[in-house]
Amino acid sequence: MADVEPIFSAVSSNAHHLYTLLQCIGFVPKATVHITPDGIRISVEESRVIQGLAFLDKALFTSYTFNPPAASNNISRDSEGDDTSPDATYNPCFVISLSALLETLKIFGTNDPSNTGANKAISAQPSNLSSSNAFTTPALLFDRSCTLQYFQNGSPLSITLSETGVKTTCELTTYEPDGGEVDIPLQRDAIIMKVIMRSAWLHNAVAELGATNPNVLKISASAIQEPFFSLSGSGGPFSESSIEFSIEEQNQDNGASSQSRKLLTDDGTSRSRAKRAKLAPTVTETFLVSPPSSMGSRIKQDYRFSLIQKASRAMAVANKVSIRGDRQGVLSLQFMIEFDTNGPSGTGGGARPSGGGLEPTVTFVDFRFVPLLDDESAADEGGAGGFD
Repeated sequence: MADVEPIFSAVSSNAHHLYTLLQCIGFVPKATVHITPDGIRISVEESRVIQGLAFLDKALFTSYTFNPPAASNNISRDSEGDDTSPDATYNPCFVISLSALLETLKIFGTNDPSNTGANKAISAQPSNLSSSNAFTTPALLFDRSCTLQYFQNGSPLSITLSETGVKTTCELTTYEPDGGEVDIPLQRDAIIMKVIMRSAWLHNAVAELGATNPNVLKISASAIQEPFFSLSGSGGPFSESSIEFSIEEQNQDNGASSQSRKLLTDDGTSRSRAKRAKLAPTVTETFLVSPPSSMGSRIKQDYRFSLIQKASRAMAVANKVSIRGDRQGVLSLQFMIEFDTNGPSGTGGGARPSGGGLEPTVTFVDFRFVPLLDDESAADEGGAGGFD
């Protein structure tokens, strides 16, 4: 296929960035790949109750070439057999072995030295480059490139890793999608909860709750009543545990508006109510909770804890997380991951100047979870009481 112009070709000077993103969704062996003009969309799902999506933005690559093929007859013809658009193109879609792709990217030592996520600063946030040495992962990635190519429909996905003249090429078999994968729908026009916070806070909370080996994760949020935002684990062999993201008393006093202070003089009760309506947990950047009238003043939803844990690696490497929930209970965890395009592990090839330099490349990994029904939650809890 050397003489055939590929449909898609992209070169990355840092395969570790690709590995980091793909490992976030590496909880199943196979993935569906969509090649688009703006990047590569890689999605996975399990039993239609959890879905993971990683988007490899074209900004992650030093070069990105996409020559979309013309649509085949069965795609470009409508139901009556007429050509709807002779020049129509489409974005290739195929299934690959995600575990094989991850193993391929590990050839040059891009594997995570541990599964705990403790080394996330090495891969995604190289803010302390002075601590690197010749044996750390960033140092092992100098002068290396990764080339991805897809030549034509049905051809393998070719991955070429090169280092100082030495090339290693792997070809991964591609499969036709069976149509069984369906996106878990998130009703964006019916979002009733949106919380943005540092991902490390969520990662630490889930890890802490995981110590009791619970079956169910309970999320509780209220805009007017404490606890404003809490996570609880229940149903395991040990006692139930709960983590509350509270408001520091000091911040409550300092954050009171001038109108609230005036209300304090006139009517202490009114002042408290006015101030509380604007309060949010200290660790959150955005805290919007608007439950429907059927839920009262508090949103409460249950999810299988083992599924939430599958997003732990993304929690570990991300900078921020957006926690969203809609009326039907679907939970979305959207993680923002920044890669430094300067410095040894980025594409810039030098330390970032204190007064400028390239902005870090921002990428996203999205997880969606289907909630537990009442009877499923009760079965997983083993008859345990509800969470208040």
